[in-house]
Amino acid sequence: MAVFTDVAALIPTLCGCGADVGDAESVQASMMLMADADVVRVLEETAALAKQVEQIQVAAAGVIAVRSTRDRGHSGLSASRGHRSAASLIQDVTGSTKADAARKARVGEALVDDTEPSDASSPIGEEARGEGSAPWYQPLRGALRDGGLTSSQFDAIRRGLGEPPELEPDGTDTDPVDADARAQAQEEARAAWAQAAEHLIGEAAVRTVEELWQQARTIRDLLDPEGAEARFLDRFEKRSFRTFRGQDGQKRASMVFDDEGDLFLETLMAAALRPRRGGPRFVDPDEKEQAASLADDPRTNDQLAYDLIMDVLRAGALADAENVFGTRQAGVRLVQTVDADGNTGSVAHSEDHLVSMPGAVAEQHVCDTGFVPVTVDSCGNPLNVGREQRLFTPKQRIGLAIRDGGCRWHGCDRPASYCEAHHIDEWDRDQGRTDIDRGVLLCRYHHMTLHHGGWRITRRDKDDFVLHHPSGETFPMRTRTVLSYAWGGIDPPPKRFRPAA
Repeated sequence: MAVFTDVAALIPTLCGCGADVGDAESVQASMMLMADADVVRVLEETAALAKQVEQIQVAAAGVIAVRSTRDRGHSGLSASRGHRSAASLIQDVTGSTKADAARKARVGEALVDDTEPSDASSPIGEEARGEGSAPWYQPLRGALRDGGLTSSQFDAIRRGLGEPPELEPDGTDTDPVDADARAQAQEEARAAWAQAAEHLIGEAAVRTVEELWQQARTIRDLLDPEGAEARFLDRFEKRSFRTFRGQDGQKRASMVFDDEGDLFLETLMAAALRPRRGGPRFVDPDEKEQAASLADDPRTNDQLAYDLIMDVLRAGALADAENVFGTRQAGVRLVQTVDADGNTGSVAHSEDHLVSMPGAVAEQHVCDTGFVPVTVDSCGNPLNVGREQRLFTPKQRIGLAIRDGGCRWHGCDRPASYCEAHHIDEWDRDQGRTDIDRGVLLCRYHHMTLHHGGWRITRRDKDDFVLHHPSGETFPMRTRTVLSYAWGGIDPPPKRFRPAA
C-alpha cells in the first residue's frame, strides 16, 4: 500500500516548492510558507487526484453491489462477509456514512458494463436503457470516467432526472404501427433525458450538488408535466403534522411538507431572518434599524424561527406583515410561461430555488393574489425600461429574478430574494442606464466582493454576462440550465412526453 510520501509525490506543486512531505504535519507547515496561489494549486491538484482515486473506489463499490444482489442469497459477496447489503460492507471498509456508502454503491452499479449481470430491480435494467441500446445516462458515465463529474454530482443529476416515462400500450392499440410509434417515442424520451444530462454536466463546475439535484428535478418536470403532476400529488398526500412528548416530557413536533408548504415556510423564514442569513443590505433607515436589531438579538436562529412560527400562528390572517417580515412580505412567487396564443405552461417554477410546480398551482395563486405580466424572449431576457431612476423598480427586480434565477456569480447558489441588483455600467461614471439588460442579480457577499475586490462584469448585447477577475481571467456567468428549458432556449427544443393512461 502507498505510504504518505508516495501520495504526496504525486502533487506537482508540493514537489516543485520543495515541501517536506514526510507526514501531514510537515506538509501543512510547508504550505504555511507558500504563496496563496501555490496553496490553491495544491488544493486543485489534490482534488484532481482524489477524483481519480474515487473513480477506482466507486468502480469497486459497483462490482460489490452487483455481486451482492438478493438473488445470490447468502452466497453473495456482502452476505458471505456478514453484511446485510453492499452498502453495509462498503461503509465498514471505507469508514464513510451510511448515505455515502449507499451512493457509492448506486453510482458504481450504474457504471457496470451493460453486459454484466445485474439485479432485475436495479434502475440499470432494460427498462432504464431500452433493449440493445446504451442507457440514457451514458453521458454521465462518460463524464464521471473522464473526471468531469464527481460521484456526488453524478448521483444528484441521475436521481434528480429520474427515469424517462414508460410509454405503455393502453390496451386498445394492437396495430404494429402503433407499437413502432411507441418505441420511437420511448427512444426520443431517452434522447431528451440524455440531452438534459449533458446540459447539467456543463453546469457541474459552477453549481453545488444540491442545486444540480434541484435543477435536474425541475427539468424532469418540464419534460414530463403529467408525471410532475402525479409526483406533486403524491407528495401532497404524504403531508403530515404530529406532536409527541419526549422522555423529558417536553412536547415535540414532526412535520412532512408538501412542495408548496415547503416553499412557503422557506420564504417565510428567509423574509424574517435574512439579516442573520446574509440577505441584501437595506437602504431604508427603518429597515436598517430593524436589521441591526435582529442581528444583535441574543436568540439563536432556531429560537427565532420558533418564535416566528408562534407569532404567525397567534396572529393568523391578521398578522402585521410589515412589522414581522419587513418590506418584503413572505410568500411563494411562481413563474409560469404564457405563449403568444395565450396558452399557459403546464409546469411552473418558483422564483427562489427554481422548484417546479404543476401549472394548476400557479393558476390557483393567480386567483388568490393576481399576477405580474413580464414579456421575455427565448432566453428569458425581459424588455428594457430605460434610464428613469437610480434604483431598479420592483417590477424590474421581478424581471431580473425571472431571467437570472438567483445570484449569477460563478458557482453561487443564493436565491433571488437574497440578491441585489447590480448595474454593470456605473450610474455616474458610465452614464449607465437602469435597464434590465445592463443589470444583474448578485447576492450581498458577491456584490460587495465585486465593488471592493476589483472585479467587473461586462455584457455584449444580450449574450451571457462575463465576470472579469482583476488578474484578467474571465468566467462566463451562464444562466441556469433549468431556465433555458423553461423559456424554450434549448436548440433543438426538447420534447414533452405524455405517458399512456
